[in-house]
Amino acid sequence: MLNNLLSIDKKRAAWLSLCVGIGMFLAKTTAYILTDSTAIFSDAAESVVHIAATSMALLSIYISSKPADESHLYGHGNIEYFSAGIEGLLIIIAAITIIYTSVEDLIVGVTTQKLDVGTIIVGIAGGVNLALGVFLVRKGKETNSLTLIADGKHVLTDSFTSIGVVIGLILVLITGYLILDPIIAIAVAINILYTGYKLIRESVGGLMNETDKELLHTITVRLNEIKKNFWIDIHHFRFRKSGENLFIDFHLILPYFFSIRDSHLEEEQIEDSFQKIIPNTSVRIHMDYCKENCCKYCDYNDCDFRTEPKRISFTWDEKKFIGDPIYTLD
Repeated sequence: MLNNLLSIDKKRAAWLSLCVGIGMFLAKTTAYILTDSTAIFSDAAESVVHIAATSMALLSIYISSKPADESHLYGHGNIEYFSAGIEGLLIIIAAITIIYTSVEDLIVGVTTQKLDVGTIIVGIAGGVNLALGVFLVRKGKETNSLTLIADGKHVLTDSFTSIGVVIGLILVLITGYLILDPIIAIAVAINILYTGYKLIRESVGGLMNETDKELLHTITVRLNEIKKNFWIDIHHFRFRKSGENLFIDFHLILPYFFSIRDSHLEEEQIEDSFQKIIPNTSVRIHMDYCKENCCKYCDYNDCDFRTEPKRISFTWDEKKFIGDPIYTLD
């Protein structure tokens, strides 16, 4: 039920982004036709990318929401990384187009008109996009959607672009220096290039299962919060994200006399505790049994088979989790 609600939330947010993007494109195109401003053209070009990228984001959200099947045992979530990467590529293409047009204007000469009207239109569009971008990033974090977060960051970039264009056009109106118009456009394009690079970098990292240090820290903290005294050691820890889904697996050493049922209940409780903070989390644990040399590390004082008291402690941190079992510490 919760997964369905999150999916509906993501789709509504993506549709909202697409509709607003179309409206902003029409407004900025009108402003460009009225003014013939290169700076406004750069802002309108960004809106074209917004429409294309949001359309792809919407498609990826529908695909990623499909359940796992025989052809995709881990689900379809990785489509979101492709979407974010293509969005970054489109942003870079838009930035290069803006730079080309701006340099051409610097060489041929700058002509503008009705900048006051164009400035007002772009300013309103920037305000709308700022509100939309904040909403999309927040909704993306709530629904654990890389696509919505990427789209929100793109929209925020669009709004910052508009704000920068407005400031620049005001300077043109005050000073009368028309050459500022293409210079502003180039500055905007450089900022857009950086945003595109970050999206592509994040996309490649996701497709390569690059370790998310912040998420690793969150998981480590959670495991320490729910740790029980008969959890002797966690090792060979791994995790990966696929869209809104998080997959965690590790080895857990338990007392050797625990039944299969006891071990299975531990796995269920661990997964339930993670789903409370990160929905759509799947936990798979390989249960190891303790050996005699584990007693010196073990906090489980109710054990009737202890051969020696606990005398060695170690920190349950990221480095220990991804490393070897305590058997190797001797």
